Amino acid sequence: MAESSGRRLDQPRSKGLAAPKIDADAFGRFSESIARFLGTGRFLFFQTVIVIVWISLNLAAVKLRWDPYPFILLNLVFSTQAAYAAPLILLAQNRQADRDRVQAEEDRSRALTERAETEYLARELAALRTSIGELATRDFIRSELARLAGEDQERRGAPTRGTRRPPPDRVPPT
Repeated sequence: MAESSGRRLDQPRSKGLAAPKIDADAFGRFSESIARFLGTGRFLFFQTVIVIVWISLNLAAVKLRWDPYPFILLNLVFSTQAAYAAPLILLAQNRQADRDRVQAEEDRSRALTERAETEYLARELAALRTSIGELATRDFIRSELARLAGEDQERRGAPTRGTRRPPPDRVPPT
């Protein structure tokens, strides 16, 4: 039957009531502000004051009783508040969870980059240590120069360091 009219019942209609366009980000910010307010001591204080005034007026003021003892209207107000507060709080929590997930992904990415940079620097440092180990130190060069100078003096027949040579103007007695 439904097939003959050209519409399928298992798919939504393409045309229908036009839903208002809602900016999800703006609505999310609004819900976060509501959720932040609902979680404060200020909100609890004002809610407690309103409940005490409501109950006091309905018990004490005989002519002003708009909600007698079982306080059905007060229960309806609380139920309505809870019906709106719970989804707003969940929406705010979902947005926070999304932000936390993005932050965790950025932290993970940053940690991987820093780890790669640290490993690179460690390899470079190890290479420098290896190359420095192969370099001659100042003390080694001095000792080698002293050794070579001593060998050169011995070859020439000159006295080695530590022995006194006579001054050139004096000729040693024979």
